[in-house]
Amino acid sequence: MTYIEKGTKEYRKASLSLFLGGFVTFAILYTTQPLMPIFAKEFHVSASRASISLSVSTGVLAIVMLIVAGLSDAIGKKRIMSLSLFFTSILGLLTSLSPNFMTLLIFRSLLGIFIAGVPAIAMAYVAEEFNPKGIGQIMGLYISGTSFGGMAGRIITGVLTDLFSWRIALMTIGGISLILSLVFWLTLPASRHFVKKTLDWETAWAAYKAHLSNKRIIALIMLSFLLMGSFVTLYNYIGFLLHDPPYRLSETMIGFIFIVYLCGTFSSIYMGKKADKYGRSIILKISITIMVGGAILTLVPSLIGIIIGISIFTFGFFASHSIACAWVGDCAVNNKAQASSLYLLFYYLGSSLVGSFVGHFWTQFHWIGVISLISVLLVCGYPLVLFAQKGEQISTQYNIKIKKGL
Repeated sequence: MTYIEKGTKEYRKASLSLFLGGFVTFAILYTTQPLMPIFAKEFHVSASRASISLSVSTGVLAIVMLIVAGLSDAIGKKRIMSLSLFFTSILGLLTSLSPNFMTLLIFRSLLGIFIAGVPAIAMAYVAEEFNPKGIGQIMGLYISGTSFGGMAGRIITGVLTDLFSWRIALMTIGGISLILSLVFWLTLPASRHFVKKTLDWETAWAAYKAHLSNKRIIALIMLSFLLMGSFVTLYNYIGFLLHDPPYRLSETMIGFIFIVYLCGTFSSIYMGKKADKYGRSIILKISITIMVGGAILTLVPSLIGIIIGISIFTFGFFASHSIACAWVGDCAVNNKAQASSLYLLFYYLGSSLVGSFVGHFWTQFHWIGVISLISVLLVCGYPLVLFAQKGEQISTQYNIKIKKGL
């Protein structure tokens, strides 16, 4: 079977495309996150309700990805991802014109539908088209694009909101994304291993059912819920913390704090390589530990301490996510798109449900309540990694026996 091999022109083009796909998706998806305090004031809503501007997108995205995976088998992965990026960019532009909070939520809901094409399919594209020996690194590159996009989107939003308005900020990001979507379509290699299938929902649901009987996949998708729920929670409410005394930071200053996403851009690639070398389970457990340490450090009543804590937390998250999602692709022998969609279903449900639910912890217990819940969620991730590791060992032993004819 011919794969896209490292060092080739096709590999470089595919790497650039996947990076841009992750960049556009997350730049637009998370533009409302640093704007939540502004939405709360301008539209006269609570912090918990303002967070719905993000949660509604990730919630819809989580559900639609289950459908998109089936469509990709009939239409093609490149076509689905290209269309997804184009319509996502258009909706990013339309969101800037929202006259009220309800209209904004409607546009953000529609965004959740169309944005699903890239995250649902990119992981499956990587698992099918690239040499399995280097999947950790290329998945890390895609994840680095998501982290860089999330960072750039937030920084641009913060600066342009201070200089002009949040509407100009969203319009600018939508325009940039439209251009990058065209580059993605022109540079991503067509799928070599794509076999067109008739759209058969019964078969698609059967594939989901089969994956849900795989205990390793179940452990990893539950882990994705905990990881993303913790990550989005911290970033949802850090803006409220830094807007309040004694920090009183402007939108520009809060936006630039998201530059710590560069830690994720680095860690997703670096720790992905380490996982390929030393094993996924040990590096994943180390990465979760890093997240816990970073979260606790943000309790230090110092702006420098908070920034360092966020940086460490972000490093650990993107490392954990890149390893876990690559692991899911490896666990699925067939129907990798459906396995990726299940992982991301729980991933974005974590973002949507935990991200909004913690608003009550912020209201009642302030920042210490937010960090306490994040720490509990992450500690619950350790047994899931151990479970996935045990399942991998059993599977490896079974395959060895099969090869020996035992």
